[in-house]
Amino acid sequence: MPIVPRSASRLFCALFSLAAATAAHADESYPSRAIRIIVPFSAGGGIDVLGRTIGQKLSEAWQNAAVVENRPGASGNIGTDLAARAAPDGYTYLMTANTITMTPSLMQNVGFDPVKDFSPVMPIAVGSLALVTRPDLPAKTVQELFAMARQSEKKLNYGSPGTGTPHHLAMELVKQRANIDMVHVPYKGSGGLVNDVMSGQVDLAFVPVHQALQLARAGKMQMLAAGGTRRTDVTPDIPSLAEASGIADVDVDMWYGLYLPARTPKPVIDKINAEVNRTLRMPDVIKSLSMQGLQPSGGTPDDLARLTRDDLQRWAAVIRQARLKADQ
Repeated sequence: MPIVPRSASRLFCALFSLAAATAAHADESYPSRAIRIIVPFSAGGGIDVLGRTIGQKLSEAWQNAAVVENRPGASGNIGTDLAARAAPDGYTYLMTANTITMTPSLMQNVGFDPVKDFSPVMPIAVGSLALVTRPDLPAKTVQELFAMARQSEKKLNYGSPGTGTPHHLAMELVKQRANIDMVHVPYKGSGGLVNDVMSGQVDLAFVPVHQALQLARAGKMQMLAAGGTRRTDVTPDIPSLAEASGIADVDVDMWYGLYLPARTPKPVIDKINAEVNRTLRMPDVIKSLSMQGLQPSGGTPDDLARLTRDDLQRWAAVIRQARLKADQ
């Protein structure tokens, strides 16, 4: 067994102690200046509210400004690429949606790798989708809808807020799992889509649960399922899509996550993770997010890392089978 010289042993211990002290100091002193939270979508949407809600609480807790910077464009790619190129010092966050796992398979040269270019902090929230139909569609259950899609001489159509959106890919996933075919009608945003479902111009669509609930109660559309693999808290009497369809692997819900640039120091990641998890348990935060149809999730960096890897593979397979491109 080799003998380690006493001087080398002392040097190793000193270096280890220095590294530990440096990490501890980084944890204690962070943050020492303003934080930038990049939201790669326009102001006013649910993810923007999410970023501003978390930012305000971090600012209050750490007595440093947390500024939300909206950088929309290219389905979130512009802001995401900006965050990926930021310094890994803990002062630039990316608050984004699960589109980060979709666009790399839809578009060429997005400019970033969701796994290699980011340090995951944690999942933030889930936004459940409801499967809705025009109010006069004969199908009253998901199984009846599938039967109608298979038997109808004229193909059913479904709308989405645009090609490559989570709503669009969710329906493509359903088509593949249920072995049915329908015609996609892309819109530029949700407003026109929802109006055309209510007026009967569009047969069906995925719509956020909190929006669908109000319209279904008013008789303006039918809600056949709510939530992907589990029922939602606000619609306990409506079956999840997995229940209603009999297909287990049909998680269509949107999720939101918090990332930092790759190589951000672990003590900084851990400190942010602990504070945001604490924030997500606050009653006023839970209430604010619920008004946007969002359910706080929270978790660990490993949770978001696993979610990112799994969804990259899942949506890549769906997109490949559907032969989708962003300009369709």
